[in-house]
Amino acid sequence: MKIVLASHNPGKMKEMSTILAAFGVELVLQSDLGMHIEVEETGTTFRENALLKAQAVMKATQMPAISDDSGLMVDALNGAPGVYTARYGGEGLSDTERYRLLLSALTGQTNRAAHFYSCIACVFPTGEVLTAQGVCDGTIAFAPIGEDGFGYDPIFFVPKLRKTFAQMTAEEKNSISHRAKALAAFHSEFEKYCREKNIHVDK
Repeated sequence: MKIVLASHNPGKMKEMSTILAAFGVELVLQSDLGMHIEVEETGTTFRENALLKAQAVMKATQMPAISDDSGLMVDALNGAPGVYTARYGGEGLSDTERYRLLLSALTGQTNRAAHFYSCIACVFPTGEVLTAQGVCDGTIAFAPIGEDGFGYDPIFFVPKLRKTFAQMTAEEKNSISHRAKALAAFHSEFEKYCREKNIHVDK
């Protein structure tokens, strides 16, 4: 089954397409269909924002659309940046500028606990909606480490593997990340949906 990704983020596309391919889903970028939809994320929760993006792209393409809205929640910052993770510090900042701003906000803080949260929303032209969530617990490193990944990956440290997301291989990250957990939960909902609708998905 082809599903359109409601995102322009190449890092997210690479990560999600790898995981979803194992479920029999072919992910395509909206830009591959000639669509360049920008959705204002006015929701107050990850679920609301994920649904806003998926619904807009589904309506424009008349194809099933999937969206991930995810963010970093830092205990010492009362859960910030949360739903504003991608816009932390204002518009126009690079990923590096954003995570350095966050590190600056934690200067002197010994509580470095943090959580990456992801909500997946998939909307079908029939109006049906599937959602799933995933969380990965970790800590904020005192300095960026690693060259891979995107966003806040260089400063999100996972004690279990003793690595930041940016130090992990794709296989390591895809086995424990918030997005991988959300997509695994989505897979269960997706399989149930396909059985109910008698839809065959090649794997």
